[in-house]
This record gives sequence, C-alpha cells and structure tokens, in this order.
Amino acid sequence: MEYSGIGGFIVLVFDIWALVSIVGSHRGTGSKVIWVLLVLFLPILGFILWLFFGPRSKRI
Repeated sequence: MEYSGIGGFIVLVFDIWALVSIVGSHRGTGSKVIWVLLVLFLPILGFILWLFFGPRSKRI
C-alpha cells in the first residue's frame, strides 16, 4: 500500500515539471491552455503525450 503513495508523489512531481515547462514555453496561449488541461485531467497519459509531442521551452 505504501507504494501507491510514492507512485502518486512521483506522478505529481512529473506533472508539476510539465506544467512549469508548458507555461515557460514560447508557444501560443491556446496551445498552452490545451496542454495544461490535458496534463491536469489526464495526469499520466497527459505527461507522456507532453513528453513526446508537447511544446518545449527554449533554453538560452
């Protein structure tokens, strides 16, 4: 039972990382809103989709 709490915490950390990256990206507002909603409503699937297809922030 204690593993489900650890797994949930890991998913939460990854989702927060994705949300921060989405908001910091240079994409349009509409694209950001769609990705944020996807990650919020489908935490695991949304994160995986964002990881492969989502907007990335530019690093200088």
